[in-house]
Amino acid sequence: MHVNQSELDRRTLLRAGLGAATVAVVGSELAFPAAAQATPGTDLDWIIGCDEWGARPPADPLSVSATATNKIIVHHMAFPNVTDYSEAQAIKLAKDCQDLHMDGNGWSDTGQHFTVSRGGYVLEGRTGSLERLRAGDRQMIAAHCPGENGRAIGIENEGTYVTETPPQALLDSLVRLCATICRQYGLQAHDIFGHWDFRNTQCPGATFYRQFPMLRRRVFAELGTHLADVPARRWPDLWRFVGSPAVQVVQYLLTHRGYTVPINSVFDAATVAAVQDWQYRNGIPVDVDATLTPQTWETLVPELGKDASRLPVSAVQFILNLKGYAEVTVTGEYDYPTRKAVQDLQGVHGLPRNGKVDVSTWCAIVGGVVRQSFTRH
Repeated sequence: MHVNQSELDRRTLLRAGLGAATVAVVGSELAFPAAAQATPGTDLDWIIGCDEWGARPPADPLSVSATATNKIIVHHMAFPNVTDYSEAQAIKLAKDCQDLHMDGNGWSDTGQHFTVSRGGYVLEGRTGSLERLRAGDRQMIAAHCPGENGRAIGIENEGTYVTETPPQALLDSLVRLCATICRQYGLQAHDIFGHWDFRNTQCPGATFYRQFPMLRRRVFAELGTHLADVPARRWPDLWRFVGSPAVQVVQYLLTHRGYTVPINSVFDAATVAAVQDWQYRNGIPVDVDATLTPQTWETLVPELGKDASRLPVSAVQFILNLKGYAEVTVTGEYDYPTRKAVQDLQGVHGLPRNGKVDVSTWCAIVGGVVRQSFTRH
Protein backbone atom coordinates (compact mmCIF):
# COMPACT_ATOMS: atom_id res chain seq x y z
CA MET A 1 0.00 0.00 0.00
CA HIS A 2 2.66 2.49 1.04
CA VAL A 3 3.01 5.20 -1.57
CA ASN A 4 3.91 8.79 -0.98
CA GLN A 5 0.70 10.39 -2.17
CA SER A 6 -1.09 13.59 -1.23
CA GLU A 7 -3.34 12.61 1.65
CA LEU A 8 -6.47 14.45 0.59
CA ASP A 9 -6.74 13.89 -3.15
CA ARG A 10 -8.60 16.44 -5.19
CA ARG A 11 -11.60 14.20 -5.70
CA THR A 12 -12.04 13.73 -1.96
CA LEU A 13 -11.86 17.49 -1.44
CA LEU A 14 -14.45 18.08 -4.14
CA ARG A 15 -16.82 15.40 -2.92
CA ALA A 16 -16.42 15.70 0.83
CA GLY A 17 -14.91 19.08 1.54
CA LEU A 18 -13.08 19.15 4.85
CA GLY A 19 -15.79 17.44 6.82
CA ALA A 20 -17.87 20.55 7.36
CA ALA A 21 -20.13 20.10 4.36
CA THR A 22 -23.62 18.75 4.92
CA VAL A 23 -24.20 17.97 1.25
CA ALA A 24 -21.84 16.80 -1.44
CA VAL A 25 -21.86 17.34 -5.20
CA VAL A 26 -22.25 14.03 -7.04
CA GLY A 27 -21.91 14.61 -10.74
CA SER A 28 -24.38 17.39 -11.45
CA GLU A 29 -26.71 16.48 -8.58
CA LEU A 30 -26.72 17.15 -4.87
CA ALA A 31 -26.73 14.12 -2.62
CA PHE A 32 -27.05 13.96 1.13
CA PRO A 33 -24.93 11.48 3.09
CA ALA A 34 -26.51 8.04 3.25
CA ALA A 35 -28.84 7.36 6.14
CA ALA A 36 -27.29 5.35 8.92
CA GLN A 37 -27.35 1.62 8.27
CA ALA A 38 -25.81 0.72 11.61
CA THR A 39 -27.05 -2.21 13.66
CA PRO A 40 -27.84 -0.84 17.13
CA GLY A 41 -25.86 -2.34 19.98
CA THR A 42 -23.25 -3.96 17.76
CA ASP A 43 -20.34 -5.26 19.84
CA LEU A 44 -17.13 -3.64 18.64
CA ASP A 45 -15.09 -4.23 21.80
CA TRP A 46 -12.94 -6.76 19.93
CA ILE A 47 -11.45 -3.89 17.88
CA ILE A 48 -8.50 -2.27 19.66
CA GLY A 49 -9.04 1.48 19.50
CA CYS A 50 -6.40 4.15 18.98
CA ASP A 51 -6.43 5.14 22.64
CA GLU A 52 -5.92 1.51 23.67
CA TRP A 53 -2.87 0.94 21.50
CA GLY A 54 -1.35 4.33 22.23
CA ALA A 55 -1.71 6.14 18.92
CA ARG A 56 -0.09 9.51 18.42
CA PRO A 57 -2.54 12.39 18.04
CA PRO A 58 -3.15 13.39 14.40
CA ALA A 59 -0.79 16.05 13.08
CA ASP A 60 -3.66 17.98 11.50
CA PRO A 61 -7.45 18.03 11.90
CA LEU A 62 -9.11 15.01 10.32
CA SER A 63 -12.29 15.11 8.28
CA VAL A 64 -15.50 13.12 8.02
CA SER A 65 -16.66 12.37 4.48
CA ALA A 66 -19.97 13.67 3.17
CA THR A 67 -19.99 10.96 0.51
CA ALA A 68 -21.72 7.63 1.08
CA THR A 69 -19.41 4.67 1.67
CA ASN A 70 -19.77 2.22 -1.21
CA LYS A 71 -16.96 -0.31 -0.90
CA ILE A 72 -14.20 -1.93 1.15
CA ILE A 73 -10.64 -1.91 -0.19
CA VAL A 74 -8.32 -4.62 1.15
CA HIS A 75 -4.53 -4.13 1.31
CA HIS A 76 -1.43 -5.97 2.38
CA MET A 77 1.09 -3.88 4.30
CA ALA A 78 4.25 -5.01 2.49
CA PHE A 79 5.66 -5.64 5.98
CA PRO A 80 7.52 -8.85 6.95
CA ASN A 81 5.53 -12.06 7.45
CA VAL A 82 6.41 -12.34 11.12
CA THR A 83 5.70 -15.40 13.24
CA ASP A 84 4.97 -13.34 16.35
CA TYR A 85 1.17 -13.51 16.54
CA SER A 86 0.85 -11.77 19.92
CA GLU A 87 -1.20 -8.72 20.84
CA ALA A 88 2.05 -6.93 21.68
CA GLN A 89 3.21 -7.43 18.08
CA ALA A 90 -0.13 -6.16 16.77
CA ILE A 91 0.25 -2.96 18.81
CA LYS A 92 3.84 -2.54 17.63
CA LEU A 93 2.57 -2.99 14.08
CA ALA A 94 -0.02 -0.23 14.50
CA LYS A 95 2.59 2.14 15.91
CA ASP A 96 5.14 1.33 13.19
CA CYS A 97 2.51 1.89 10.51
CA GLN A 98 1.42 5.21 11.98
CA ASP A 99 5.04 6.38 12.21
CA LEU A 100 5.64 5.41 8.59
CA HIS A 101 2.55 7.19 7.36
CA MET A 102 3.05 10.35 9.40
CA ASP A 103 6.84 10.67 9.33
CA GLY A 104 7.58 8.99 6.02
CA ASN A 105 4.55 9.86 3.87
CA GLY A 106 3.78 13.15 5.59
CA TRP A 107 0.16 12.20 6.28
CA SER A 108 -1.87 13.52 9.19
CA ASP A 109 -2.42 10.08 10.70
CA THR A 110 -2.50 6.37 9.80
CA GLY A 111 -3.73 6.05 6.22
CA GLN A 112 -6.16 3.14 6.57
CA HIS A 113 -9.26 2.84 8.73
CA PHE A 114 -8.46 -0.56 10.25
CA THR A 115 -5.49 -2.92 10.58
CA VAL A 116 -5.48 -6.73 10.95
CA SER A 117 -2.40 -8.43 12.38
CA ARG A 118 -1.11 -11.86 11.40
CA GLY A 119 -2.26 -13.05 14.81
CA GLY A 120 -5.82 -11.95 14.04
CA TYR A 121 -5.96 -8.82 16.19
CA VAL A 122 -8.01 -5.98 14.70
CA LEU A 123 -6.99 -2.40 15.45
CA GLU A 124 -8.35 1.02 14.61
CA GLY A 125 -6.09 2.85 12.18
CA ARG A 126 -7.14 6.41 11.44
CA THR A 127 -8.43 8.18 14.51
CA GLY A 128 -12.23 8.33 14.55
CA SER A 129 -12.74 5.28 12.34
CA LEU A 130 -14.13 3.15 15.15
CA GLU A 131 -16.56 5.87 16.22
CA ARG A 132 -17.78 6.26 12.63
CA LEU A 133 -18.11 2.48 12.26
CA ARG A 134 -20.27 2.36 15.34
CA ALA A 135 -22.48 5.14 13.93
CA GLY A 136 -22.46 3.60 10.43
CA ASP A 137 -23.41 6.79 8.65
CA ARG A 138 -20.22 8.36 7.30
CA GLN A 139 -16.54 7.46 7.29
CA MET A 140 -13.34 9.27 8.08
CA ILE A 141 -11.60 10.60 4.98
CA ALA A 142 -8.53 8.40 4.75
CA ALA A 143 -5.29 8.20 2.76
CA HIS A 144 -5.11 4.54 1.70
CA CYS A 145 -6.21 4.89 -1.95
CA PRO A 146 -6.30 8.28 -3.71
CA GLY A 147 -9.61 8.76 -5.49
CA GLU A 148 -11.40 6.41 -3.05
CA ASN A 149 -10.43 7.93 0.30
CA GLY A 150 -13.83 9.46 0.95
CA ARG A 151 -16.01 6.50 -0.03
CA ALA A 152 -14.04 3.31 0.64
CA ILE A 153 -13.14 1.73 3.98
CA GLY A 154 -9.47 0.72 3.84
CA ILE A 155 -8.21 -2.37 5.66
CA GLU A 156 -4.47 -3.07 5.97
CA ASN A 157 -3.37 -6.66 6.60
CA GLU A 158 0.01 -7.31 8.17
CA GLY A 159 2.42 -9.09 5.85
CA THR A 160 3.37 -9.42 2.19
CA TYR A 161 1.30 -11.76 0.02
CA VAL A 162 2.79 -11.78 -3.45
CA THR A 163 3.74 -15.45 -3.12
CA GLU A 164 2.37 -16.42 0.31
CA THR A 165 -1.13 -16.49 1.78
CA PRO A 166 -2.16 -14.90 5.09
CA PRO A 167 -2.44 -17.02 8.25
CA GLN A 168 -5.87 -18.42 9.08
CA ALA A 169 -6.20 -16.16 12.12
CA LEU A 170 -5.80 -13.09 9.92
CA LEU A 171 -8.34 -14.36 7.39
CA ASP A 172 -10.87 -15.19 10.10
CA SER A 173 -10.59 -11.71 11.62
CA LEU A 174 -10.72 -10.07 8.19
CA VAL A 175 -13.99 -11.89 7.46
CA ARG A 176 -15.43 -10.73 10.78
CA LEU A 177 -14.30 -7.15 10.19
CA CYS A 178 -15.61 -7.03 6.61
CA ALA A 179 -18.98 -8.47 7.69
CA THR A 180 -19.22 -5.88 10.47
CA ILE A 181 -18.38 -3.03 8.10
CA CYS A 182 -20.98 -4.32 5.64
CA ARG A 183 -23.67 -4.42 8.33
CA GLN A 184 -22.85 -0.99 9.69
CA TYR A 185 -22.58 0.77 6.32
CA GLY A 186 -25.21 -1.19 4.39
CA LEU A 187 -22.68 -2.86 2.08
CA GLN A 188 -22.53 -6.40 0.70
CA ALA A 189 -19.81 -8.98 0.13
CA HIS A 190 -19.69 -8.03 -3.55
CA ASP A 191 -18.51 -4.56 -2.49
CA ILE A 192 -15.08 -5.90 -1.42
CA PHE A 193 -12.18 -5.02 -3.73
CA GLY A 194 -8.38 -5.06 -3.72
CA HIS A 195 -6.10 -2.04 -3.73
CA TRP A 196 -4.82 -2.64 -7.26
CA ASP A 197 -8.37 -2.56 -8.60
CA PHE A 198 -8.16 1.23 -8.10
CA ARG A 199 -4.44 1.99 -7.96
CA ASN A 200 -1.23 1.03 -9.77
CA THR A 201 0.42 -1.12 -7.11
CA GLN A 202 1.32 -4.73 -6.30
CA CYS A 203 -0.95 -4.54 -3.25
CA PRO A 204 -2.72 -6.72 -2.03
CA GLY A 205 -0.43 -9.31 -3.61
CA ALA A 206 -1.28 -11.85 -6.29
CA THR A 207 -1.59 -14.84 -3.95
CA PHE A 208 -3.81 -13.02 -1.46
CA TYR A 209 -5.94 -11.56 -4.25
CA ARG A 210 -6.61 -15.05 -5.55
CA GLN A 211 -8.34 -15.71 -2.20
CA PHE A 212 -10.73 -12.79 -2.57
CA PRO A 213 -13.60 -14.87 -4.04
CA MET A 214 -13.29 -17.10 -0.96
CA LEU A 215 -13.16 -14.04 1.31
CA ARG A 216 -16.32 -12.67 -0.27
CA ARG A 217 -18.10 -16.02 0.00
CA ARG A 218 -17.34 -16.20 3.70
CA VAL A 219 -18.60 -12.64 4.25
CA PHE A 220 -21.65 -13.46 2.13
CA ALA A 221 -22.40 -16.44 4.39
CA GLU A 222 -21.76 -14.40 7.54
CA LEU A 223 -24.26 -11.77 6.37
CA GLY A 224 -26.87 -14.35 5.37
CA THR A 225 -27.28 -12.70 1.98
CA HIS A 226 -29.65 -14.27 -0.55
CA LEU A 227 -28.09 -15.07 -3.92
CA ALA A 228 -30.95 -13.24 -5.62
CA ASP A 229 -29.73 -10.02 -3.99
CA VAL A 230 -26.32 -10.30 -5.65
CA PRO A 231 -26.03 -8.50 -9.01
CA ALA A 232 -25.02 -10.58 -11.99
CA ARG A 233 -21.86 -8.48 -12.14
CA ARG A 234 -20.43 -5.84 -9.79
CA TRP A 235 -17.93 -3.94 -11.94
CA PRO A 236 -15.20 -1.70 -10.47
CA ASP A 237 -16.58 1.84 -10.67
CA LEU A 238 -13.45 3.48 -12.07
CA TRP A 239 -13.53 7.23 -12.57
CA ARG A 240 -11.20 10.01 -13.58
CA PHE A 241 -9.61 10.35 -10.15
CA VAL A 242 -8.15 6.84 -10.03
CA GLY A 243 -5.36 5.09 -11.91
CA SER A 244 -5.07 1.31 -12.03
CA PRO A 245 -4.32 -1.64 -14.30
CA ALA A 246 -8.04 -1.75 -15.11
CA VAL A 247 -7.79 1.82 -16.43
CA GLN A 248 -5.18 0.56 -18.89
CA VAL A 249 -7.58 -2.20 -19.94
CA VAL A 250 -10.18 0.49 -20.61
CA GLN A 251 -7.64 2.37 -22.73
CA TYR A 252 -6.86 -0.74 -24.78
CA LEU A 253 -10.58 -1.20 -25.39
CA LEU A 254 -11.20 2.44 -26.25
CA THR A 255 -8.35 2.29 -28.76
CA HIS A 256 -9.92 -0.86 -30.19
CA ARG A 257 -13.16 1.10 -30.56
CA GLY A 258 -11.40 3.81 -32.57
CA TYR A 259 -10.44 6.39 -29.96
CA THR A 260 -7.00 7.95 -29.69
CA VAL A 261 -5.95 7.60 -26.07
CA PRO A 262 -2.64 6.74 -24.38
CA ILE A 263 -2.35 3.22 -23.00
CA ASN A 264 -0.64 3.97 -19.71
CA SER A 265 -3.10 3.39 -16.79
CA VAL A 266 -3.51 7.15 -16.29
CA PHE A 267 -7.11 8.37 -16.41
CA ASP A 268 -6.18 11.52 -18.34
CA ALA A 269 -8.26 14.08 -20.21
CA ALA A 270 -8.24 12.09 -23.44
CA THR A 271 -9.51 9.00 -21.63
CA VAL A 272 -12.20 11.04 -19.88
CA ALA A 273 -13.38 12.46 -23.20
CA ALA A 274 -13.38 9.05 -24.86
CA VAL A 275 -15.37 7.39 -22.07
CA GLN A 276 -17.94 10.18 -22.13
CA ASP A 277 -18.22 10.05 -25.92
CA TRP A 278 -18.69 6.28 -25.77
CA GLN A 279 -21.46 6.76 -23.21
CA TYR A 280 -23.16 9.37 -25.38
CA ARG A 281 -22.95 7.29 -28.56
CA ASN A 282 -24.38 4.22 -26.82
CA GLY A 283 -27.31 5.95 -25.15
CA ILE A 284 -25.73 5.69 -21.68
CA PRO A 285 -26.10 8.61 -19.25
CA VAL A 286 -22.92 10.65 -19.64
CA ASP A 287 -21.13 10.85 -16.31
CA VAL A 288 -19.40 14.12 -15.47
CA ASP A 289 -16.48 12.15 -13.98
CA ALA A 290 -16.39 9.56 -16.78
CA THR A 291 -17.33 6.82 -14.31
CA LEU A 292 -17.17 3.33 -15.80
CA THR A 293 -20.77 2.42 -14.98
CA PRO A 294 -22.02 -1.15 -15.53
CA GLN A 295 -23.64 -0.11 -18.82
CA THR A 296 -20.38 1.47 -19.94
CA TRP A 297 -18.36 -1.65 -19.18
CA GLU A 298 -20.85 -4.02 -20.75
CA THR A 299 -21.03 -2.17 -24.05
CA LEU A 300 -17.27 -1.59 -24.18
CA VAL A 301 -16.00 -5.16 -23.69
CA PRO A 302 -16.06 -7.42 -26.78
CA GLU A 303 -16.61 -11.16 -26.54
CA LEU A 304 -13.41 -13.04 -27.34
CA GLY A 305 -13.15 -16.57 -28.70
CA LYS A 306 -10.21 -18.78 -29.61
CA ASP A 307 -9.52 -16.83 -32.82
CA ALA A 308 -9.48 -13.40 -31.18
CA SER A 309 -6.49 -11.14 -31.64
CA ARG A 310 -5.08 -7.64 -31.37
CA LEU A 311 -5.91 -4.98 -28.78
CA PRO A 312 -8.67 -6.69 -26.75
CA VAL A 313 -6.46 -9.76 -26.35
CA SER A 314 -3.53 -7.53 -25.39
CA ALA A 315 -5.74 -5.98 -22.71
CA VAL A 316 -6.51 -9.42 -21.26
CA GLN A 317 -2.87 -10.48 -21.40
CA PHE A 318 -1.63 -7.28 -19.78
CA ILE A 319 -3.81 -7.56 -16.71
CA LEU A 320 -3.46 -11.33 -16.35
CA ASN A 321 0.32 -11.00 -16.34
CA LEU A 322 0.24 -8.19 -13.80
CA LYS A 323 -2.08 -10.14 -11.50
CA GLY A 324 0.12 -13.18 -11.21
CA TYR A 325 -0.04 -15.15 -14.45
CA ALA A 326 3.65 -14.77 -15.28
CA GLU A 327 3.49 -17.18 -18.23
CA VAL A 328 1.16 -14.80 -20.09
CA THR A 329 2.85 -12.15 -22.22
CA VAL A 330 1.34 -9.36 -24.30
CA THR A 331 1.35 -10.68 -27.86
CA GLY A 332 -2.12 -9.73 -29.10
CA GLU A 333 -2.71 -13.38 -30.06
CA TYR A 334 -5.01 -15.61 -28.02
CA ASP A 335 -2.36 -18.22 -27.44
CA TYR A 336 -2.29 -21.33 -25.26
CA PRO A 337 -0.87 -19.67 -22.08
CA THR A 338 -3.52 -16.97 -22.29
CA ARG A 339 -6.33 -19.47 -22.72
CA LYS A 340 -5.10 -21.58 -19.79
CA ALA A 341 -4.86 -18.48 -17.57
CA VAL A 342 -8.38 -17.41 -18.54
CA GLN A 343 -9.69 -20.89 -17.73
CA ASP A 344 -7.93 -20.86 -14.36
CA LEU A 345 -9.37 -17.46 -13.51
CA GLN A 346 -12.83 -18.61 -14.57
CA GLY A 347 -12.53 -21.55 -12.19
CA VAL A 348 -11.49 -19.30 -9.29
CA HIS A 349 -14.60 -17.18 -9.85
CA GLY A 350 -17.05 -20.05 -10.38
CA LEU A 351 -17.45 -19.44 -14.12
CA PRO A 352 -17.49 -22.16 -16.80
CA ARG A 353 -13.87 -23.00 -17.65
CA ASN A 354 -14.36 -22.66 -21.39
CA GLY A 355 -11.67 -20.08 -22.15
CA LYS A 356 -14.24 -17.82 -23.77
CA VAL A 357 -13.94 -14.21 -22.63
CA ASP A 358 -17.59 -13.27 -22.28
CA VAL A 359 -18.99 -10.35 -20.29
CA SER A 360 -18.79 -12.10 -16.91
CA THR A 361 -15.24 -13.27 -17.57
CA TRP A 362 -14.27 -9.70 -18.46
CA CYS A 363 -15.78 -8.55 -15.19
CA ALA A 364 -13.68 -11.01 -13.20
CA ILE A 365 -10.56 -10.15 -15.20
CA VAL A 366 -10.77 -6.40 -14.47
CA GLY A 367 -11.37 -6.89 -10.74
CA GLY A 368 -15.14 -7.10 -10.56
CA VAL A 369 -17.36 -9.65 -8.85
CA VAL A 370 -19.70 -12.14 -10.56
CA ARG A 371 -22.71 -13.83 -9.01
CA GLN A 372 -21.36 -17.29 -9.84
CA SER A 373 -18.46 -16.78 -7.42
CA PHE A 374 -20.93 -17.07 -4.53
CA THR A 375 -22.14 -20.50 -5.61
CA ARG A 376 -18.68 -22.08 -5.91
CA HIS A 377 -17.48 -24.23 -2.98
